[in-house]
Parts: sequence; structure tokens; C-alpha cells
Amino acid sequence: MSQVIADLFRRITCGVYVIGVAADSRYNAFTAAWVMPVSFNPLLLALSINPRHSSYELLTQGKSFSVNVLSRQQLDLARHFGGPATIDKLASVAWRKGRNGTPLLIDALAWFECGLTGECPAGDHVLALGRVIDGNLLKPDAAPLTYRETGDMDGAAAIFPDRFS
Repeated sequence: MSQVIADLFRRITCGVYVIGVAADSRYNAFTAAWVMPVSFNPLLLALSINPRHSSYELLTQGKSFSVNVLSRQQLDLARHFGGPATIDKLASVAWRKGRNGTPLLIDALAWFECGLTGECPAGDHVLALGRVIDGNLLKPDAAPLTYRETGDMDGAAAIFPDRFS
């Protein structure tokens, strides 16, 4: 049944992003799908992150994050940044520092840079709220990569419960 629930959740429309974080002279980036706009005024984005994730410490120390929007042609990039934190995932990818020092991918479809404004517990994750301070649309004709198109790349089918409680 957990595969059925995983398939059900893949019907929720969401994109695939590479989240960049930085603190001091340390940088990291990871693949995420749980990002959403939450306010027009001020312009806010929310990111759902597991507080046990290796990048959570950089997020809270650096008090900022970037959201790099991936195109449909960048499934391999999503897979790369979804890999283990034991390697320097940014070493083989072209990127630059944003205003707050967060990694901005040169080949992304678009990017946002956000200053962390707060957090809210959300089950086994934390919702990190970020005020958008900068952004750019780099490939206006490209279609964004969606979570459904990644299949079970993240292994989420094994994590979902067997039934609703």
C-alpha cells in the first residue's frame, strides 16, 4: 500500500529544486521538492527540510537559502544533488555566490535567494520561511521539472506509511 500512497502524493503538483545553503566558508546544496510560495507582501517562500539533514545546520547558521529551479532536462542534476552529503556536490557544477553567499546554479531554469525569517515545526520536518531578496529567470522557454517525473528517485515509497491513520 505504501507504493499506492507514494503514487497518490506524486499527483500533488510540485517542482524539483536544488536548495543552496552557506555559512562562513562552507557551502552545500541538496535536491528538494517541498518548496512553495506563501505570501505576496512580503514575498515569501517556504521550504520543508528535515532538521536531521546535513544542510539544516548551514541553513540556520547562514540564515539564508537559495532555490534553484530545475528544468525537465536536468533530472541528472536532481539526482546528483540528491546524493550523499559525503561528497562536495558543488565541486563539479558551475555556480556562483548570491547576495547572501548561497549557491546559485549557473544552468538553472531560474533561482531565488531568500533570507531566513522563521521556522515552524511540521512533523518530522521543519518549515523554513524565507523572504525573497533576489531572483532571476535564466531560461524563460524551459519547462520546469516536476516531482512526478523523478519517479522514486528519492526512495520516498519506502518511507510512506502502509495506510492512512
